Amino acid sequence: MLTIWGRITSINVQKAVWAAGEVGQPFERIDVGGKFGGNREPAYLAKNPNGQVPTLEDGEICIWESNSIVRYLAARYGAGWIWEEDPARRAEADRWMDWMLSELQPAMTPAFWGLIRKTPGYTDEAAIAASVGKAEAKLDILEAHLAGRAYLANERFGMADITVALGAHRWLHMPVQQKDWPNIRRWYAQVSARPAAGPAMPLPIS
Repeated sequence: MLTIWGRITSINVQKAVWAAGEVGQPFERIDVGGKFGGNREPAYLAKNPNGQVPTLEDGEICIWESNSIVRYLAARYGAGWIWEEDPARRAEADRWMDWMLSELQPAMTPAFWGLIRKTPGYTDEAAIAASVGKAEAKLDILEAHLAGRAYLANERFGMADITVALGAHRWLHMPVQQKDWPNIRRWYAQVSARPAAGPAMPLPIS
């Protein structure tokens, strides 16, 4: 059985939880990080020297970094399903997964920390407004891409849908005025209805 270390309020832990569920692998999730602490303890740092979450253990295999965990689970347990064997088709998924980490997630995080977690240093209205503007610009890109597409990459559900949908889940439940984004909302409703998505999408967001 897999072990996923990390609190479920972490969007990165949510990726691992959804991916494990999607490929049908039973797992135990252990709360670490945030209010639970433990991520700076020597035993945890021996697994993940960054002291971040999530960390995945699969027997003797120990992996950190959320996108690497999703790719590992997809390749080992979801080949021909959420993992594309063809490099060109897989690149379609890879780029959206990396876009989530490098573009959308950094854009939305200051507003999330300011409005939801009330993190000191992030509650300034101007900073929140700037974050909202940046996040909306990124989501406009996603909206355009999803026009006429059922899924982010190729013609079936895949690992990119897991990672980016969790960003959409967080943003669509933020206390900000929302754009219409009909393509995002259609796609989000479709992928979030999957059985494996529920445990990875707690509400309210926190």
